[in-house]
Amino acid sequence: MSSNKTNQTSTEYPKPFPADTKPPRLNFDFMNGLAQFGALIVIFIIFSIAEWYFMGYTSFASVRNVRSIISQTSVVAVAALGMTIIIIAGGIDLSAGTAIALSATVLAWCLKSDFSAMIAIPAAILTGMLCGALNGILISTLRVVPFIVTLGTMTLYLGIAKMVADETTIRPDKETQIPDWLEIFTSIRTDSLYLGMPSGIWLIILVAALTIILLRFTVFSRYIFALGSNESTARLCGINVPWTKIGLYSLAGLFVGLAGVYQFSRLSTAEPTSGIGLELKIIAAVVIGGGSLNGGRGSVIGTLTGSIIIYLIGNGCTKVGLTNPVQDIALGVIIIAAVTIDQLRQRRIEKS
Repeated sequence: MSSNKTNQTSTEYPKPFPADTKPPRLNFDFMNGLAQFGALIVIFIIFSIAEWYFMGYTSFASVRNVRSIISQTSVVAVAALGMTIIIIAGGIDLSAGTAIALSATVLAWCLKSDFSAMIAIPAAILTGMLCGALNGILISTLRVVPFIVTLGTMTLYLGIAKMVADETTIRPDKETQIPDWLEIFTSIRTDSLYLGMPSGIWLIILVAALTIILLRFTVFSRYIFALGSNESTARLCGINVPWTKIGLYSLAGLFVGLAGVYQFSRLSTAEPTSGIGLELKIIAAVVIGGGSLNGGRGSVIGTLTGSIIIYLIGNGCTKVGLTNPVQDIALGVIIIAAVTIDQLRQRRIEKS
């Protein structure tokens, strides 16, 4: 429960929001954001020293490796921006991973069928939006908790992706069916960089800036935070809860569809099962970035920082020779620590 929740008694009801009221400013927790960025720097320094100590050299802190980490982060980072909106509204989306794979599969199928990229990419993004819209419709009409609904649609989207791909990997021809700009969209090759970074990373920065504006200056953001703070109070305040949920899940689906484009760009193929487990990294990025699973709190900068931390740990463990199980354990410990800190903060707020 966040601090901006409205207390309700049997005789006192909150007044509806005046139509001419400006949307509230996003309450940016400066110290929280500083702590996340500080954690990122500390992890970076620790792995740099550890590689030098155990391996006798350091390539972890090289510019090329930093570019590689940021490029690897792109799929999770884009989808996590949408997940941030959902979690702020008090929801969750377990189908994000398979929806990303479905979007990438649709993109690959279109290219394999000789459709141009100008048709294939909008089709992939539209697929992601439809997946999000379906989640929102089911959650709103069935009034079932998002965890259960998206658990079901997670398998649904996986099955559809397998049908589209005919249970195989779709491989469009790199020479004739995949445009060069899409193939190098997230590439860290020297001749693929713009101002030192892949063009796809600059697009993420632009999308993140637009998301910050959305969460800071629009009335829709006010509804999102109100839903995450107290859904019952939000309904009594005149907010159309079902349509707001459909809208925010559809918006998050747009990010999922865009993440599908990034995934295809990285692999140049589409594997229907490639999104399994990806939703956990997406949710973890939001939580590590300071988002609360209780709703009402989250930030774009924090989510991007959380996304980088996840892949920074994986890359650092690889550099010092640690196995994949150890990487999973390290990530799990960090997620548990982030959730524990959130709960402790929540209890402190409730007591104050």
